[in-house]
Amino acid sequence: MVSIIRENYEAAQATIAEAAQKVGRDPAGIKLLVVTKRQPLNVVRSAIEAGIRLVGENYPEEAVSKQQSLSDESTVEWHMIGHVQSRKARLVAEHFALLHSLDSLKLARRLDRFCGEIGRRLPVLLQFNVGGEDSKYGWRAADESAWAKLLPDVANILVLENLDVRGLMTMPPYFDDAELARPYFVRLRRLRDFLAARHPDHKWDQLSMGTSGDFHIAVEEGATIVRLGQVILGPRPQ
Repeated sequence: MVSIIRENYEAAQATIAEAAQKVGRDPAGIKLLVVTKRQPLNVVRSAIEAGIRLVGENYPEEAVSKQQSLSDESTVEWHMIGHVQSRKARLVAEHFALLHSLDSLKLARRLDRFCGEIGRRLPVLLQFNVGGEDSKYGWRAADESAWAKLLPDVANILVLENLDVRGLMTMPPYFDDAELARPYFVRLRRLRDFLAARHPDHKWDQLSMGTSGDFHIAVEEGATIVRLGQVILGPRPQ
């Protein structure tokens, strides 16, 4: 299993490098986050043995259980990439290196309070719904003419002392043809530029976008973190 995971990981890295070089980007500026959601502990351990050090989880309690079981693997960096319920905010504040999916001012304030209690500053990405799908979380940002309505929430988050906004994240609609996802990646990049122009004193350098079927397109459009799961680790157990 370790060798298969390593081969898959290296193949994905090669695809990232090819996509980056195609548009004149340095592949070193793009991180591959391996999604271990609902993967059993032995698979996660095999991934670590294969050299993977950046992992993402969708469910805080599942992730913390894995972290505790793998406490000897101190070099692993855990990211939270799924929707966070308010009652799970403390777990995220305490156990993750980066939250990709900050999707409301209410959650931001809870995270800020919990981080203040433990004396840490949590790096976060703001999640935007650039496809307008009701099934997706994030601030609605499909209509570019309405982006100004997003500014009050963003401004209120940027002043929270215990959160460090690093950039944006999105989950575009799914397409069999990856090329159809391109406009949504472009939209997130444009939104990042829109926010950066209005808050130039903050860093907006991270774009978390692109999954197994479309990550090469995401890289071409500026992704700095791509999130790959089963293409690296194989199918999740039923």
